[in-house]
Amino acid sequence: MKHLAMLAAAAALCGSAQAQHGSSASNMALLGHNDLQARSAYQPLVHAQGSRWIAYVGHHGGAAVNPLNGQREDNGTSVVDVTDPRKPRYLAHIPGEPGQGESGGAQMVRVCNGRDLPKGDPAKVYLLRSYGNSAHEVWDVTVPGKPERVSVVVDKLKGTHKNWWECDSGTAYLVSGLPDWRTRRMTQVFDLSDPAKPVLVRNFGLVGQEPGSSGPAPTELHGPISTGPKGNRVYFAYGTNKAGVLQIVDRQKLLAGPHEPTAANLLAPQVGRLDLPAFNGAHTALPVLGMELPEFAKDKGGARRDFVVVVNEQILNECLEPRQMVFMVDITDEKVPFSVAPSTCRSRAAASARAAAASARTRRTRTSRPCTRASTSSSPGSTPACARSTSAIRTIRARPAITFRRPPRIRTSAA
Repeated sequence: MKHLAMLAAAAALCGSAQAQHGSSASNMALLGHNDLQARSAYQPLVHAQGSRWIAYVGHHGGAAVNPLNGQREDNGTSVVDVTDPRKPRYLAHIPGEPGQGESGGAQMVRVCNGRDLPKGDPAKVYLLRSYGNSAHEVWDVTVPGKPERVSVVVDKLKGTHKNWWECDSGTAYLVSGLPDWRTRRMTQVFDLSDPAKPVLVRNFGLVGQEPGSSGPAPTELHGPISTGPKGNRVYFAYGTNKAGVLQIVDRQKLLAGPHEPTAANLLAPQVGRLDLPAFNGAHTALPVLGMELPEFAKDKGGARRDFVVVVNEQILNECLEPRQMVFMVDITDEKVPFSVAPSTCRSRAAASARAAAASARTRRTRTSRPCTRASTSSSPGSTPACARSTSAIRTIRARPAITFRRPPRIRTSAA
């Protein structure tokens, strides 16, 4: 059921502002808790180090006192030993960039063992992180409680976000904002096979974002996901909540092709592209490849399909901007990707009608409990609601074109 868990995680972003409902659990139970020194968390990653499991957690901007040293520190990266999940133990805090929310902290973390990197020290473990919106750094976390900075990969940026690091090749795809590019976030490809000696491979983005171009600049990058040397594809998601773009890129052509950021060179590695409406973005593009579809098993071809789950995100308030959705995009023919199953949170009326219908059937069918969206309105009854995000999975599975009857093989996953 791993593929459904991944889809559920993606669909959970369908309504990022929905809260206001009581906690609940299904097939899981809380084992342990750590307050992370009251710092707002963004990207968590759990990494095996010997006999221990270490959680590295990126934080939004802000500041709090670090009880380990009594000092007030700008939010950065928390290091927590979760080997015993019932008793998480806070080991270290690496301060980040001063600022609040998206303007500070150190939101993104990736970790590679030195023995996996082509030129890394086999005895070391390395942490790649963003430093606020201004830089990317590599830290030595071999001794998790005593992290040491190895290198500053690049600095003097105007934006950062969700990076990707291939441990087997050392190639890193960094979300950066160079001063001369026409967007706050684009891609810098670095060779981090030796984390102590970063090497820039190229700068990359959509045509119209490059220096010297004219006309409207396409929406900014949110994050890439690579399938590595074997898969030879990189999936880029642009536009968190508007004018989204899914871009499929040939990895080898991206790395080996001409690097000068001209329109022709930026287009050269592109395999396929899907533009979303102006009111929907592409927060994450998660490849789910090699799915066996029993619905098409007896057809001549097409029983095995490749998909990308494209997820949007609400930015401000769901009541004040278009509703974001989850798109299942068929990329079996990469040159012509197309959406086969968009899913969205239901309105209050739809949720009520669904509940009434279920009650009439004497509750033979379980339904999603409505959850209230965040709202700035103070008038009673004015706040709309949507169903829990798991309804997106039910919607996807109900469509005859992509019926899942047994777990397919997954060739890639995302942190």
